[in-house]
Amino acid sequence: MVLDPFTLLVITAAMAAASALYLAAEWASVRERSLLLWSAGFAIVAVGSSLALLRSSGYLLFGIWFPNGLLIVAHWLFLAGVAGFTRVRLPHAWWLLAVVWLAMLFLPDGPWWSKAMMCVQSVLVAITTLRAGLLLRPQGGALSVGAAQLRFVLLAHGLFYLAKAALAVAPEAIVNLASFRGAVIQISLVEGVMAIMLLAMSMTGTERHRREERIAQIAARDPLTALDNRRALHLRAPQLLEQASPASPGAVLLIDIDHFKQVNDLHGHDAGDRLLVGLSDLIRGALPHGALAARLGGDEFVILLRGVSAAAAQVLGQDLREAFAHQARAMFATPEPVSLSIGVALFDQPDKELSHWIKRADEALYASKRKGRDRMELDAFAPMQQH
Repeated sequence: MVLDPFTLLVITAAMAAASALYLAAEWASVRERSLLLWSAGFAIVAVGSSLALLRSSGYLLFGIWFPNGLLIVAHWLFLAGVAGFTRVRLPHAWWLLAVVWLAMLFLPDGPWWSKAMMCVQSVLVAITTLRAGLLLRPQGGALSVGAAQLRFVLLAHGLFYLAKAALAVAPEAIVNLASFRGAVIQISLVEGVMAIMLLAMSMTGTERHRREERIAQIAARDPLTALDNRRALHLRAPQLLEQASPASPGAVLLIDIDHFKQVNDLHGHDAGDRLLVGLSDLIRGALPHGALAARLGGDEFVILLRGVSAAAAQVLGQDLREAFAHQARAMFATPEPVSLSIGVALFDQPDKELSHWIKRADEALYASKRKGRDRMELDAFAPMQQH
C-alpha cells in the first residue's frame, strides 16, 4: 500500500473513529467525563479527516478551513478531558480559540495562504496540547504509568506542532494544502496516525489505573464510617509497627461502645448507625499525623499511634471518651449511659505482629468493662486516672 495523502487520511479517519468508539465504550462502563470528552475529540478528528478529502475536488471551505478548525476543536476537547481528569477548571479565555478559528476565514488569498493557514492551525493545536500535557504534572506523588505516558505523548505531539508551525513558514518550505504538496504536510499526516494510536492507548490506561485505585480504596474502607476496615489495617499496620522502639514506642487503643445495644433496641438500627458515624468522625478528628484508625466490626474500633508516651495515649483516649459521652447524651436518651471503654497497649518491639498488640489491648479493654465501663485501662490491668 502506497502511503499517499489520500490513504493516510483514510487511515486517520478509521483509527480516529475506532478510538472514539473504544473510549465511548469505556465511558459507558465507568462514566468518567474525561473519557466522553476524549471520545468526542476523536470523533471530530474522524469527521475532519473525512472532510479533508474534499479539498482535492476544490471544496476549500469544507476541505481545508473546516477540517483545520475541527482539529483545533478536537484538541480542545482533549485538553478539557485532561482538565476533568486532574480536577482543574479551565479559564474562559480558552474560548478565544473559536474566535481565532473564525478569523482564519479572512486570511487573504495569495502565495502565503497555505503557509499562514497551516501556521495558525499548528500554533493553536500546539498551545492546547502542550497545556494538556503540563496539567498532568505530579502533585503530591508520582503519576500513574498511564498518566505519565499520556503526558509524554501530549507534550511530544504539542512540540511537533510547534515545529510544524515554524517549518510551514520557512522560506524554502513548499506548502500547498489544496493538493497536499510539501514534505511538512506528508510528515504531519504520518505523525497524526501515530498520535491517534498513542493518545487513545494512554488515555485508556490513565482512566483504568484510576478506576483500579478507586476499587482498591473502596475495598479498604468500611462502607458505613469510611474508616479503614480490618483488612486495610492489617496491610498498613506493619509499616507503622516497624518504627517502634523503646525510645519511641507506639500505642494500640481498642475502643468499644458501652450499652450500644440499647440504642438499636430503643431507637432503631439507623440511630445506631448514626452513632457509629459520629464516633468515627470524632476518631478521625483526633488522629495525629501518621496514625491509623479502623473499624474492626460492629461497635469496635482501633487506633494505632506512633511515637507516643503512655501519658499522650491517655490524653487522646480520655478526650475521645468524654467527647463521645457528651455526643451520645445529646443524640439519644437511654436507661444506661452510652459511653466508651478503651483498652491500651504500648508497643516498642517491631518484631511483633499487630494481632499480638490487639490481643493485649483487648485484655485491657475487658478489664475496663469489668471495672464498670466508661473508662480506659492500660495493658497489664494498670488503671488510668479518670477525669
